Amino acid sequence: MSNDKVKASEEQIAYANILNIGMWFGLAVLTFTFIIYVSGIFQSFVPIEDLPKYWGMKAKDYIHILNAPTGWGWAAMIGKGDYMNFVGIAMLAGLTILCYLVILPILIRKKDTPYIIIAILEVAVLALAASGILKVGGH
Repeated sequence: MSNDKVKASEEQIAYANILNIGMWFGLAVLTFTFIIYVSGIFQSFVPIEDLPKYWGMKAKDYIHILNAPTGWGWAAMIGKGDYMNFVGIAMLAGLTILCYLVILPILIRKKDTPYIIIAILEVAVLALAASGILKVGGH
């Protein structure tokens, strides 16, 4: 067996560094907003004590009964304690897009055409999916 270590490429290290920082930052935001939520500092859309009434419901029934926002509608509810938690979730969900945007200049500098195309397509597909332009499903 060879003792040669496999070295990560520059773009792999850049991607991993952004992912690591973003993950810890997102976790901190989730922790902070959860503490705000359970402390009751901000009024919630659904009071914590009422949550057990809705736990067993299907998502479509919950949305209908409470007239809860769907898609990016949560952003309009950012002042509600329970919807503040979505900020950290959205940050973590968007992290992959940021990582690809960070490595794109490295790939361009290296003239790595196949990976440039993959990175651009990845960003485009993820951004389109996150945008809410495409409506799929029952919500």
